[in-house]
Amino acid sequence: MSTPLTTPPDWLSTLAEEVGRAGVPELTRTPVAPEDARAAAVLMLLAGTGFDDGDVLLLERAATLRSHSGQVAFPGGAVDPGDDGPVGAALREAQEETGLDPAGVDPLVVLPELFLPPSGFRVRPVLAHWREPSPVEAVDLAESARVARVGLRELVDPANRFRVRHSSGFVGPAFSVDGLLVWGFTGGLVASLLRMAGWDQPWDTRDVRDLDAAVASARGSVDR
Repeated sequence: MSTPLTTPPDWLSTLAEEVGRAGVPELTRTPVAPEDARAAAVLMLLAGTGFDDGDVLLLERAATLRSHSGQVAFPGGAVDPGDDGPVGAALREAQEETGLDPAGVDPLVVLPELFLPPSGFRVRPVLAHWREPSPVEAVDLAESARVARVGLRELVDPANRFRVRHSSGFVGPAFSVDGLLVWGFTGGLVASLLRMAGWDQPWDTRDVRDLDAAVASARGSVDR
């Protein structure tokens, strides 16, 4: 069990406790990372004074990228030699990608190492509270098309939840919110956070949609 790095606000105490005791099987279905996989970290940053006004910071990767193009993700990337472990890497990457001020972020818990097969990274997610939110935007449009703060109420709304099927055969949880389709590694982590915090609402897990159609539908919803 991981000891909280910072005392969480009351509304995040259950989530921090549950995440701190969670093992890999509670967080992902992917296999154990090979030893030669490159270390990385992502920042799961929650802001607000409670669930009602709470949100999570996400970004949409540029469509021109060779890896994970157009996908929605948590800010993050590879751990560099000068980083202070996964927390330092997650904060640095988030600042570089979104322009946030790390001084307003309280890291809470570092999750177990998770393997991301498509990119070959072994990722340490860092759960954090955005104590003093700062302005954010896509700093480099060649890397990120958009940065968004997505409301927790939108994420738990059963109308925004379903599962997607990738051409590889992968089927996993997805969220269609604010013109974004959150799925894959990020979708799985978001689903786990909502469940562990006790915010989950019943939704139709039998609703399985083709990935390409779901992406087109999510993007089309913001154009209407």
